[in-house]
Amino acid sequence: MTLSDLFYLLLAFHGLAVLAEHYSEAFTLIRYAGAAYLFYLAWKLWRSPVGAAAALAVVPRRSDIVKGFLQGFLISASNPKVILFYIAFLPTFVDLTALAAGDMPLTVALTFAGLMLGLMLVAAGAGGARRFLQTERAMRGANRSAGALMAAAGAFLVAKG
Repeated sequence: MTLSDLFYLLLAFHGLAVLAEHYSEAFTLIRYAGAAYLFYLAWKLWRSPVGAAAALAVVPRRSDIVKGFLQGFLISASNPKVILFYIAFLPTFVDLTALAAGDMPLTVALTFAGLMLGLMLVAAGAGGARRFLQTERAMRGANRSAGALMAAAGAFLVAKG
């Protein structure tokens, strides 16, 4: 997720607003691809198995790590709020045209640190909530709630077009 944000930050440095203006079809395609992916994730969560075996912590395989990276990247990269932030909001408080070449690595490093801190806090909160989600009923409810939220986000992306 952090890398997709950094990707948009770098695009903002190099005129993302101009790209969005001239290639709006590409951004629309990205939005629809993101919506389709959210519907897929919602379906997977809704139908995912629950139980003691599903709750056990296992060492992830290499393919699971790559899959997790791609999921995080695609979810964040297709999020219209992320795109809107880097197109419209960021330039209102950071004059990107005034940044020198040496300022860009510092800005990227600070953005990376802030995003990682935020995501680590979310992960810590999820880790703390894990003990409350040990029952099958709680796991099923959490999966279905998350699936419903992803489906709603996907519907929002489609409706926004």
